[in-house]
Amino acid sequence: MAGKKSRGKPPAKKARAPSAPKSRELSILEQMKPAFKIENIVASASLEVELDLYAIAQEVRDVEYEPEQFPGAILKLRDPRASLLLFKNGKIICTGCKSEGEVEFSINKAVKLLAPHARKPRT
Repeated sequence: MAGKKSRGKPPAKKARAPSAPKSRELSILEQMKPAFKIENIVASASLEVELDLYAIAQEVRDVEYEPEQFPGAILKLRDPRASLLLFKNGKIICTGCKSEGEVEFSINKAVKLLAPHARKPRT
């Protein structure tokens, strides 16, 4: 039959010898040692109490609480400049601090403000 192509095996590919690793020059970015500074630390804590967020929002200055928008209250501290998210289950998220010491100071300050509005969790 004229014009028919053979359906045999395709020709085998030639095996390549492993190539030696290429030495490459480092890019300008890889040569740099970037300077950095800490701008924001995010930390979490658990007070292991229940918080009355409605009462906290009414009685503690600089607290915003809109449960329809977000389930936590936001406490904004001025010194050190930090924001703390407060949740009913006693969990706190602290943001905006620049050192571990500021985080500890902020959480301790929040504990003093929140103590009158805390109760043991229900079991």
